[in-house]
Amino acid sequence: MDSTRYHVIHETRYDYESPVSLSRQLLHLTPRACPWQRCLAHEIVILPTPGVDRERVDSFGNPVRQFAIEAPHGSLVVRAESRVEVLSRQLDALAFAAPAWESVRDRLTYGVLPVALEASVYLFESPYTRVKREFAAYAAPSFTPGRPLLDAVRDLMRRVFREFRYDAKATTVATPVLTVLEQRRGVCQDFAHLMISCLRSLGLSARYVSGYLLTRPPPGKPRLIGADASHAWVSVFCPDVSGGIWVDFDPTNNVLPDREHITVAWGRDFGDVSPLRGVILGGDAHQPEVAVTVTPCEEA
Repeated sequence: MDSTRYHVIHETRYDYESPVSLSRQLLHLTPRACPWQRCLAHEIVILPTPGVDRERVDSFGNPVRQFAIEAPHGSLVVRAESRVEVLSRQLDALAFAAPAWESVRDRLTYGVLPVALEASVYLFESPYTRVKREFAAYAAPSFTPGRPLLDAVRDLMRRVFREFRYDAKATTVATPVLTVLEQRRGVCQDFAHLMISCLRSLGLSARYVSGYLLTRPPPGKPRLIGADASHAWVSVFCPDVSGGIWVDFDPTNNVLPDREHITVAWGRDFGDVSPLRGVILGGDAHQPEVAVTVTPCEEA
């Protein structure tokens, strides 16, 4: 099976205006083990060295690093370095021919047996997604009666790609997804939340996936160190294909993720899988500096 190996560096730095006396942080920076992906090596370096530092798995099955620094410090650096192998996961064309999206919706309805417990978690509203008629109405032209689920989702992805403009200045993490629908602009995180809101508003199960995407420099130019960024896309549950599978869709780029998408974590929305999230005492004003580099191993 075709595969590609990557070297990934994700570095986050905070420089505080005043000393921080206590910092407690939660990291989603370790690539997941998936049927299509293997994490060959991984290391996280934290400066200053935490007094409390442990690893665990969260409720979505994601590897998590949790630490606390309980001595005064003026800066924080978190550097994650990984080597990952990603395998091709192209779907057979027959997967897009069945089942009808309504039959999937009906099977996910509360009280229907057998219960798809894993998928049920991703049916409802979450802090960054909404279940509202506005999203169902936007999705409706793609979900015509009897249309196969994956074909309908692919059409919705294409429409989001065509009708929404990528604009890094249009939104922040706090921008409501309804505002994204009205303004028709945003970034990958917004498009993932929008598409998830559309699918859940139709009674379908969809989860938020975070990770990295290989970006290619212009012809003849070297790959820039730190020029990449975290990425986000959508995964949809299809119960009748191969006994039940999750299929990924990237509305920002109008592609089905394959060997150029590196999966780190998934959850209900961005809040469940934020690369670095926590609380501090002190610090005053501060802004993170984030640098991500994704390099095929043959170029490293």
